[in-house]
Amino acid sequence: MQSQDIEAVGLSSERAEPMTDQSTIRRVITASAVGTLFEWYDFYLYGSLAVFFGRKFFPEGNDTAQLLASLATFGAGFGVRPLGAVVFGHIGDLIGRKYTFLVTMATMGLSTALIGFLPTYASWGLGATALLVLLRLAQGLALGGEYGGAATYVAEHVPDNKRGYYTSFIQTTATIGFFVSMLVIGVCRSYFGEAEFTDWGWRIPFLLSFVLLAVSLYIRVQMQESPLFARLKAGGKTSRNPFKESFGNPTNLRYVLIALFGATAGQGVVWYTGQFYALTFLQAVLKVDWSTAYTVMAVALAVTTPLFLVFGWLSDRIGRKKIMLSGCALAALTYVPLFMAMKHFANPDGLPKADPSQVNVPMLIVLVAIQMVYVCMVYGPIAAFLVELFPTRIRYSSMSLPYHLGNGWFGGFLPLIATAVTASAWAKDTFGDGAIYTGLIYPIFMCILTIVVGGLYIKETKHHRIET
Repeated sequence: MQSQDIEAVGLSSERAEPMTDQSTIRRVITASAVGTLFEWYDFYLYGSLAVFFGRKFFPEGNDTAQLLASLATFGAGFGVRPLGAVVFGHIGDLIGRKYTFLVTMATMGLSTALIGFLPTYASWGLGATALLVLLRLAQGLALGGEYGGAATYVAEHVPDNKRGYYTSFIQTTATIGFFVSMLVIGVCRSYFGEAEFTDWGWRIPFLLSFVLLAVSLYIRVQMQESPLFARLKAGGKTSRNPFKESFGNPTNLRYVLIALFGATAGQGVVWYTGQFYALTFLQAVLKVDWSTAYTVMAVALAVTTPLFLVFGWLSDRIGRKKIMLSGCALAALTYVPLFMAMKHFANPDGLPKADPSQVNVPMLIVLVAIQMVYVCMVYGPIAAFLVELFPTRIRYSSMSLPYHLGNGWFGGFLPLIATAVTASAWAKDTFGDGAIYTGLIYPIFMCILTIVVGGLYIKETKHHRIET
């Protein structure tokens, strides 16, 4: 390969190192982050309305059964995320990062917008439920290919010694997407009123995805291919079978499994405990009204989101492993007292509906914000950690699967698992009034498992050169 060809894709003729001019890096991060943020917004709209959707798309008669069915549908999107990781990771390593970005974005945007047109259970019965599940599956497939591509794309543009910091901008998008989904829903509920929102207003946040899709596609069409991947492709060195190389090679498969059980499984449960389960716990268990619960979550998210960047930056200096495993350890040690404190400050008497005069909103914000600090610790450095584990030719495939198994399966099913355990006869018979905390057994166990596996088998990656 000639030196001018190397320079044409933004690489030095001596070292396969990305160019580091700040204007290029800003454009890369902006294009990647905006598109990924919109995808998370689309995916989390349902999560923000999970309690509400139980009444719209599932049979009446049992509120707990409706909630569990709604959370199961929420989990269905997570269930297929690993499949999306495999399919789109394969395409991304075979054809390119940019093309894959466009496909995942279009799939997610259309699937979300179509939810806004769905009939409800009252008019179509189980047919409406089936359509909702199908669209959630399509969302999950799209998201399975999105995150790995965004993290890989940014990492392959930035210098080695700032990879944690720059990739942490991608890490903020999931939380900001969740925040925006709650904000849009909150504005619609307030503007239309509860009756009209319940009737038809809930469709507006989903239909908004048509606009977001147009903006995202416009931005991503203008993106260039990743310089490291472009160099491989120009030299004819891309993988012929990314799936086989990623998961058929025993050495690489070992790294995939270590990444899963030593990092992403714990990261996933910390993430979904601090955000979705905390929100479900406030509304479904403590019976706090939706507007107060949304306010608590939104303020906690707004206050703590910059910490993703802080911990990403810090991981460039002291390492990824220490920060991520410390976040898991703090979560395992403090989840029970934190959720007990949430009950004390929200509904201390266990009333059928929380008394607004007893709900201490500032303290609830503090308690949720503490959990969000743990989220920032485990999530801020993880993109850099994952891209540093695998070579460029199979990076998209190799990093996407453990991420979406950990985040999608171990984390995504957490609200359903925790709610089911809390509502079980075993929990009520064994723990009585303390049954409401039994859902925390699962995330605490997964955090401990991650600490053990990560502590024993993960080696620090911050000094890795990803082009080698």
